[in-house]
Amino acid sequence: MRFPGATHLVVGFQYRTEAERFWQEFRERLAKFGLELHADKTRLIEFGRFAAQNRKTRGEGKPETFTFLGFTHYCGKRRSNGAFIVWRETAKKRLVAKLHAVQAELRRQMHAPTSVVGEWLQRVTLGYYQYHAIPGNLNRLRLFRHRLRLLWRRVLVRRSQKRRMSWERLNPLLDRWIPVPRVLHPYPTARFLARHPR
Repeated sequence: MRFPGATHLVVGFQYRTEAERFWQEFRERLAKFGLELHADKTRLIEFGRFAAQNRKTRGEGKPETFTFLGFTHYCGKRRSNGAFIVWRETAKKRLVAKLHAVQAELRRQMHAPTSVVGEWLQRVTLGYYQYHAIPGNLNRLRLFRHRLRLLWRRVLVRRSQKRRMSWERLNPLLDRWIPVPRVLHPYPTARFLARHPR
């Protein structure tokens, strides 16, 4: 028996020995209730401020990444001062799945009025940004927007039965309904300083 539903957990430790002890004790505790960890989704990885340096010393590659709540997390450095930071970007599988869903709906609405499709696409885009617009993820959001524009253009060209429909003609329409992404969820320190300026 496994956890009912989709229960996910990420736990961090300073030392590997602590992580291994927790893992063992956690498995034993779950077993008392007839539960077990999902073998394919449970792993112990080296991650954090010293992970890259330690792995380099041992002649190993970059630190592993992990995906949690739709974001792939990986070790990085701030561009400003080189300090350690956990970068997060939309997981590739989630991005591709969303684009496939949008593509299917665009095909279904191929002959609907442009304004109706545009309003729907705007809601989809803004809803996607609302969850994914975090620091460090703008490149993924720009990719999402670019792909949306390509998908809609393909449908519009097919509908008009004109092989050549210039970007110059379509850009105003695409720009109107598919907004440019921006960070909507700054780091907690930025939110704190906005509320409590020094």
